[in-house]
Amino acid sequence: MSRVELRRLVESLALAMLGLVMTGCRQDMHDQPKLEPLEASTVFDNGAGSRPLVEGTVARGQLRNDKLFYTGRTPTDEFVTELPVELDHELLNRGQSRFNAYCSPCHGRVGDGDGMVVQRGFKHPKSFHEARLRESPVGYFFHVITNGFGEMSSYAAQIPPDDRWAVVAYIRALQLSQNVPVEDLAAEAIAKIESHDETATESPAEAH
Repeated sequence: MSRVELRRLVESLALAMLGLVMTGCRQDMHDQPKLEPLEASTVFDNGAGSRPLVEGTVARGQLRNDKLFYTGRTPTDEFVTELPVELDHELLNRGQSRFNAYCSPCHGRVGDGDGMVVQRGFKHPKSFHEARLRESPVGYFFHVITNGFGEMSSYAAQIPPDDRWAVVAYIRALQLSQNVPVEDLAAEAIAKIESHDETATESPAEAH
């Protein structure tokens, strides 16, 4: 056997061994000694491989022992009347962003219930500006976002608790924007309204 033939034989044997090793490793990875979720097992008396959580176990970051913040209710199970978070421009901006993304398709950008999906045949929700909802406590809105109401499903999976409070704050801002008493406006705002009213009552001839 020549040196070239010998080298080719050694290379072939090496490749064959490498193929066997890799095949064996891959099969071992497929057949690892483990239990898949919900797989049966003879290890435990009840025949189930999945173990129930130890009583009292709480996932990291999921303790949620602040009932007021996470449910919108007081210890006596009444809806809270004041926001449990600091009200500032950052909160309102965040609330506007989340409201426009998740709420406005049904409720409309100003909360009048005339969103785009409603204009296409979906059931018309109540306007946030009707007296009943203007007088509803903030905890009620948080509760509805969390649990849903009527045709509206829960948004707990899409909107985390802190963002829900931001949305509630923005809803209150919308309600105030559409129903603020004139006497509560600044003098400059009242002057603008009066100026607009005077312009609107002018006849076409007077306007020119």
